[in-house]
This record gives sequence, C-alpha cells and structure tokens, in this order.
Amino acid sequence: MAAVFEAVRVVRRYDGTMALGPLDFSVAAGSTTALIGPSGAGKSTLLRMLNGIVWPDEGEVRFRGRPLPREGLPEVRRQIGYVVQGGGLFPHLDARENVAVVARWLGWDGGRIDARIRELAAIARLPLDALRRFPRQLSGGQAQRVSLMRALMLDPEVLLLDEPLGALDPMTRFELQHDLRAAFARLGKTAVLVTHDLGEASYLAGRVVLLRDGRIVQEGTVEELARAPADPFVAQFVRAQERPS
Repeated sequence: MAAVFEAVRVVRRYDGTMALGPLDFSVAAGSTTALIGPSGAGKSTLLRMLNGIVWPDEGEVRFRGRPLPREGLPEVRRQIGYVVQGGGLFPHLDARENVAVVARWLGWDGGRIDARIRELAAIARLPLDALRRFPRQLSGGQAQRVSLMRALMLDPEVLLLDEPLGALDPMTRFELQHDLRAAFARLGKTAVLVTHDLGEASYLAGRVVLLRDGRIVQEGTVEELARAPADPFVAQFVRAQERPS
C-alpha cells in the first residue's frame, strides 16, 4: 500500500536539545495510526511535522512521495484536516462560521456550504442548532465535534488529530471515541492521532507507534506490544496502563 506520509531520517532540536529523531516513519494510505508515549516523547512534534507546522532540522518529510513544500504549503494543507485538543476554534465566529471559514475563503457558494455542513453535522452527530452558538457557548464535546467538522469541510485525504479527546470528561470522551471510530470507518480516510491512552489507541487505530525521548521504540498492534515488548520500557508502559481487575 502506498505511503501518504514519509519522514526520512528526520531530526528536530529545540535550543540545541534533541526533541525528535533521528527517525524514519511512514503512514499507509487508508490506515489509522496512533502515536503514543509519555509526555515529551515527541508525538506532537512528529504530527506537526507532517503538517508543515514544524520543520525538521535534518531529513525530509514527504507527502504522496514528494517533499513537503515550503512554497505551496497552503495547497497541500487543504488536503490535510487538522484537529487539536480543545477544538482550536476562532472565538469571534460562531460554530457554523468556524466550519465554513476556509470554504468561504476559497469561494464556495452558499448552497454548497450549507449542504456540506449538514452532511458533516450528521457525521459528527452535532445538533444543527449548536451551529449558531459561539465557542464559549459550546460544551467541550461539542467544540471537538465542530473542530472535526472544520477539519473535514474540504473533504481532505488525511486527518491529523493532536490529543483531540484529552481535555474531555470520561463520559464525553467515551462517546467521542465511539463517534470517531465510526467516522474513520465510514469515511475511509488516512488518519494519524496523538494520544497518551493505550486503550484509546487500541480502540481507534490499527497500528500504534510508541515513542520515547524522540525515538520510535516499537510499532505494531497493542496486542503485539503487550505480547512481545521490544525492551523493558515497552513492557512498563503497557503495564502502567492496565486497569486493575
């Protein structure tokens, strides 16, 4: 299966300190991959690198086999939906305007926008009346649903999700996990998500990539990590997230 993303020997430093790499990483078309690991492992840095928010100091990121361009990056980003923790919504726009902002900028007509928003509201399970509210009037779960709709508005090939459920209460998180999994299955898009939660990674993604200190320690299914850990850290990470019986 062709790779949508490839990171080739990428390195990222902050103030001279190694934050990521050197590592190689690829994402197959149509797959769902979870980046997991402790805080500071480099998960979000790697995700942002795929979107051109962070650039490697060494190495190269490729999208569809071509180097991610610094010039022409906005055109590439229209093919990549991005969801962040808390929603990242514009506070001065209501939910509907948040969803439609890029489509309006690209010149979509009102009928096309309305039809797409209704379609996405059904996918995200967001009541249509919530679209009239401003971000401060939305619950945490509603804000994340609006953020997902905004990320999907242009029907991108790829979804990148940076701890999209991390700030939610357990019940809301449970509901959104179910809805995200259903959306992934229905849409068939390539998805990469960051999470600290091994159970969430196992539920949402077919492949997990465990990072530590900016390096990939092991990748595979959660069951593979538990059954055949690559080193003591992997075994400890899995045990730490096991629920007591």
